[in-house]
Order: sequence, then C-alpha cells, then structure tokens
Amino acid sequence: MGRRSEKRAPVDGPPRADALRRVEDRYWAQEVRSAVFCGVLLFGALVLLDWGLLRLTVVRAGWWAALAVLLLIILTPPRVSAANGGLDSRGLVTHSWVRTDRLVTVRVSQGVSPRLILTDTSGARLILDPRCLVANPLLWHQLDQGARQSAEQGTLRCGIPVLEQLGRRIDVEMCRGILRNSALE
Repeated sequence: MGRRSEKRAPVDGPPRADALRRVEDRYWAQEVRSAVFCGVLLFGALVLLDWGLLRLTVVRAGWWAALAVLLLIILTPPRVSAANGGLDSRGLVTHSWVRTDRLVTVRVSQGVSPRLILTDTSGARLILDPRCLVANPLLWHQLDQGARQSAEQGTLRCGIPVLEQLGRRIDVEMCRGILRNSALE
C-alpha cells in the first residue's frame, strides 16, 4: 500500500468543487421581515394618531406611507452571499462583488459601527458588517479560504491580522453557541 498523493489544481485552473457551493446569509430574510414590520408599525401608528386627532387626509396618509417606505429602505440589510471564490453584497440600491482569492487589502473602518472593507486586485471594493460573518460561519469560511489563497499567492498585502482577529472572534462565538445549545454554559 503506497502513499496517496493529492494533486492540487493550479491557481488559474478550474474552481474547486467546494468553491462552487453558494452560501448566503441565513438571517437576511428574518431581518427583512423585521424591517417590514417596523415600517408597517410606523405607518399604522402615524395614521391612527392622525385619525384620532381628526387630521387624517389622503395627502397626509401618502406622506406617512412614504416615511414608512423610507424606514424600510434604511432598515433593510444587504444580502450577502459567497460563491465561486467571490463575496457578493446586494442592497436595495447597491451591488458589490470582490474575488476573495485575489484580495489585496482587508481593513476595518473605525467609527460608530465598524465595517470590514475588502479590496481585490481588480480594484473592486466591498464594505461588509463583520457581524454578518460572525452570525454566518459558512460565509466566514468562504472568505477565510479565499484570503488564505490570496496570502499564498502574495496578493494579500495588508489585513492578515484583521482576518486573524475576526477568525478568533468567530471561533469564540461559535463555542459560546455550542455551549449555550448544549446547556453547558
């Protein structure tokens, strides 16, 4: 019985079978339902208030509906998915896509709500909430796998510590979830 050697596909060769699998944010639909609920609740409260004060008109109801739609647009999160060595983010008015296997920089923006900023070799840029990756370990796995390829190829020049820190955070959250679900915490 001889040793088995695994042949690796070249970097520019056909994509691997695990890279073909499409992974999506599993909580996106729930967050959209919450956004719709908030919009409907705001519209209902404003119409009831106006009706109770005897000031409700068709024009005012139209303004309240427009305000509720604006709230819905603001609260609707982008739909994040990963497939074929890329990470995709689709908002209501925006669309961004980067190749994770050709990343150049990964950094975290400083501010009230930190954002992960990914840039690939073609100049494409994707801004992502790190909480999405924490809540979706399969998305994180796709990003991590592509970032490792980028590091091996030498294209990832800036951001390896950021990814390592995010990886540790995701590992801690996964362990907490496992302990919580098994009632050991």
